[in-house]
Amino acid sequence: MAAINTECKEPSYGNWRVPRSAGLGNLGAIGTGIVMTGLLAGIISFAIWGLFPGLAVLAVAGAAALLLTVKDKHGQSVVDRFGTRMSFRLSRSSGTNLYRSGPLGVTQWGMYQLPGLAAKSTLYEFTDSYKRPFALLHVPSTSHYTVIFSTEPDGASLVDPEQVDAWVANWGGWLAGLGDEAGLDAAAVTVETAPDSGYRLRNEVTMNIDPNAPEFAKNVLNEVINTYPEGSATVRAWVSLSFNASLRAGTKKRTPEDVARDLASRIPGLSARLQSTGAGIARPMSAQELCEVVRIAYDPPAALIIDHAHAAGSPVSLTWGEVGPSATQASWDDYRHDSAFSVSWTMTGAPRGSVNSSVLSRLLAPHGDIDRKRISLLYRPMDSARAAAVVERDQNNANVRITSGNRPSARALVDARSAVQTAQEEAQGAGLVNFGMVVTATVTDKERLADAVAAVEQTSGTARVLLRRAYGTQDTAFAASLPLGLVLPKHSLLPSEIKDAL
Repeated sequence: MAAINTECKEPSYGNWRVPRSAGLGNLGAIGTGIVMTGLLAGIISFAIWGLFPGLAVLAVAGAAALLLTVKDKHGQSVVDRFGTRMSFRLSRSSGTNLYRSGPLGVTQWGMYQLPGLAAKSTLYEFTDSYKRPFALLHVPSTSHYTVIFSTEPDGASLVDPEQVDAWVANWGGWLAGLGDEAGLDAAAVTVETAPDSGYRLRNEVTMNIDPNAPEFAKNVLNEVINTYPEGSATVRAWVSLSFNASLRAGTKKRTPEDVARDLASRIPGLSARLQSTGAGIARPMSAQELCEVVRIAYDPPAALIIDHAHAAGSPVSLTWGEVGPSATQASWDDYRHDSAFSVSWTMTGAPRGSVNSSVLSRLLAPHGDIDRKRISLLYRPMDSARAAAVVERDQNNANVRITSGNRPSARALVDARSAVQTAQEEAQGAGLVNFGMVVTATVTDKERLADAVAAVEQTSGTARVLLRRAYGTQDTAFAASLPLGLVLPKHSLLPSEIKDAL
């Protein structure tokens, strides 16, 4: 009788790639165009003005090609770094890196509105088909409406590998299904770790203690209340979905009431499918809950006041005009907001090779040197029609890079095989998603900021992701890490298509 092998082999995941445009060597389409234009100008200069003017033109074209070709490990060229530094200097000289709100601020209406990208946002509240209230955040500058789900992840501790594998597969299916959601432009997952105040545990225990219980049992529970919250942390997660005001290009923009009427029947299905991904019970956030989350992010000590009010049964009433900070200052490498200091990073490279499902566990875990840590995964799903065109174009560009030279590099060959595999998986029904990551570490004492930076950069190595400090854009990265559903490419002055072609 043959023995049955019950050992489960842990699956691995990979083949993340950045689509590249066709060009000579490491140059993209625009870079190749600059080089060819320079060569043509040099030939014309040789014919008209002679040797030395022609050599000067070729030297200028070669310098421009080097500035575009030579990049660091984060994909930043000299032109990119120079542009970022000049942009920050202009911002600092004009005073736009400073923000003051409230009655003593610079705004005429004296409210504590959010700074930066979310300054013009408006918060509404409606009810879905299950009569549950849900917050609807409108960003008029990009014509997006965002709905946020609050989740309670189960965690992977003491869970069978088969169950974790099923969660990952269902999460991939959930992301692939977003590409067919009408009007959906972006999605985000935000995981936040923070110290536990202990008020929730105290309230839960005191409300359930039996007055007739033995004194020994009461003493044990009281000791648990007093000692357990010390050093413990809370982990919260949110999923935000951003919908376009126009269902299709060229159609009329919808009002908040029209969008809410459309989403009211879709929210129950979206939240129900989230439960099969390991997210636990998913429910739409109310406007009050979203106000509390944003208020605590900009002023962490406010968490103790809000938790104490909830434990005492006192209602907390915040409006969207009261959740912003009273003062912020964006520096080159950090961000000060009210009573805290934050540093943010952006992901510039996905893990190379294959990784397992727990690759981000140490990066997501609480850390003693960080008061509040927030990791946001940003997704931009593609619909099936656009995904097919993207993978086919990427495959053709990879083949061009192989055939453009006599001896293609090993990296070019691996890149071509990866493009072929992506095209095959998409043809079999897999979804195509652009994704990124923003990491924010917050401390209440500036002297501990260096320790928080070292903690994040150390754990990012174990996560096998390449993080780059958001130099000159700390305030924007901080806002992007919040569960607000901000679609960053829509706020950029330079279209992403041009950036990819460089």
